[in-house]
Amino acid sequence: MKPVQSTRLETVKEFDFSARDFERVRALIHKKAGIALAESKQEMVYSRLARRLRAIGMTSFTDYLDDLESGRDAQEWEAFTNALTTNLTSFFREAHHFPILAEHARKMKEPMEIWCSAASTGEEPYSIAMAVCEAFNTLTPPVRIVATDIDTNVLATGADGVYGMDRLDKLAPERARKFFLKGRGAQEGLVRVRPELRQLITFKQLNLLGDSWPVKGPFDVIFCRNVMIYFDKPTQGKILARFAPLMKPDGLLFAGHSENFLYVSDAFKLRGKTVYELDRGGSRRALPRDD
Repeated sequence: MKPVQSTRLETVKEFDFSARDFERVRALIHKKAGIALAESKQEMVYSRLARRLRAIGMTSFTDYLDDLESGRDAQEWEAFTNALTTNLTSFFREAHHFPILAEHARKMKEPMEIWCSAASTGEEPYSIAMAVCEAFNTLTPPVRIVATDIDTNVLATGADGVYGMDRLDKLAPERARKFFLKGRGAQEGLVRVRPELRQLITFKQLNLLGDSWPVKGPFDVIFCRNVMIYFDKPTQGKILARFAPLMKPDGLLFAGHSENFLYVSDAFKLRGKTVYELDRGGSRRALPRDD
């Protein structure tokens, strides 16, 4: 009997990508952006960075990473970071937060300052803007929103405020009519956020691990949702420690549904539904050690 021959074909990669290359990528993105890449992300990293090698005409990951580490090309550092940043978002994602935001807004007696610190392509800051417009029952509420992200590509999309119609599928029809303009002719199938909403928001590039942040408090609200999960615990603690002095005494910090800051920082206490407030009682919980 002849042995059965396997018909399985091994995938041949366009570029050599060794375990050492992957470890170098992990170290670089952690140092640059605080992102802790899991070992399971090797194929994702190869796929995204292979596009960069093709784009700039390089044939070796080793040479590419050597060039990055040399610091000669700031633009490629930006492209490298953009390539490895995940930007999953939608309008009114984690919708339970927005009634809490609206209730907080209605208590304001002076212009409200909000920072959306992981703005991605803009759906989150525009959702914030819609919620406060509804809270104040006007398209020109006394609110200023600064929206930041490390990825300059997604920030450009957010600032433009143009989306495919399918992005509004889960949005209530009355909200869609009130806050978006339908494209016509060559723009059919697209929508654009109304100019009144766009004027409420300033988009800026910001690295949460950067030495300086181009934002000024104090803020009534900080949204930092679904970004801390990419950082290790010591990095989370450092970021939260920098948030605290930028918040007003009664300010609120909104986190993602899978994020828990209780044992990361002693600066905040849980109010409920992954919403935090400053812990003025100074409970001094034990923080995780960086070892």
